[in-house]
Amino acid sequence: MNLGYLQAFYMTVKHNSMSKAAQILHLTRPGLSGQIKSLENELGVSLLNRSNKGVELTEEGKVLFDYADTLLSIQGNIKRDLINLHQDRPKLVIGACKSVGEYALPCSIFTFKHLHEEVDINMEVINSTGVIQKLQEHTINIGIIQRDSNIDDIVTQYIISDELLLVGNSAHSPERISIEELKQIPLILREHDSGTRYVIEKSLKEKGIHIEDLNVVYNLNSPEAIKSSVLAGKGFSFLPRLVVNQEIKKQSLQTIEIDDLKISFAYYIASRKNYNFTEYEKKFVDFINSNKRGFC
Repeated sequence: MNLGYLQAFYMTVKHNSMSKAAQILHLTRPGLSGQIKSLENELGVSLLNRSNKGVELTEEGKVLFDYADTLLSIQGNIKRDLINLHQDRPKLVIGACKSVGEYALPCSIFTFKHLHEEVDINMEVINSTGVIQKLQEHTINIGIIQRDSNIDDIVTQYIISDELLLVGNSAHSPERISIEELKQIPLILREHDSGTRYVIEKSLKEKGIHIEDLNVVYNLNSPEAIKSSVLAGKGFSFLPRLVVNQEIKKQSLQTIEIDDLKISFAYYIASRKNYNFTEYEKKFVDFINSNKRGFC
């Protein structure tokens, strides 16, 4: 079986889009379609039903898809181990959501590097959705995300709990507001596919509130940019305690209690199902799960 054709099939199903899969794999759409057709011809079955709404697996396609992730993970493991044989220094590539990657994780990486000087470490800071996508694309092997993914081919391990705090500029913020008052104040929120946004929407929905009910003045894709806006008095925002700890201690930001609303969540290590960590990836995962991690 041609594993390149198998990957074309797998990515098409994962993204429910031939155009998206072709873009990720750097193929033309006709080229991608041709690879899937060649795979169908090789196996003697039809794998996909195509429509304007995307793609739907046939019964034969469902069987192949269940095996595809394992086969592609094994292929990735083989390539990784062969490359490592010819590299002088082991490498560690990490994807982290912004609230961890920009604030807590740098200190952990510094400590881990001090313990394992022989390792080259690279970290990419993106939102949780982006981390999950990069895991699925096999471009990273370890991710740290802001919520449990609940995705079949991604496994997660709990790291630590946190909470989203409503914060405002200390000079102009009330100490407590009601749910109805929350709907009126100017809010600055994270972008739509971020972990923080997901947690906010889920918690508010449980109270019968939708984002459309709020006075959202604008969205930003950076916790630091949001924090700067709040400090400048441009509005209020929900930010992880991990992100605003220092400003709360300095009293430049004030937390605002909301009647009958507390938003808790957790951070998780994420990886592909059936993926086997390298020696140093396993050491890093164990380190992050220990009390030695030293989050900033």
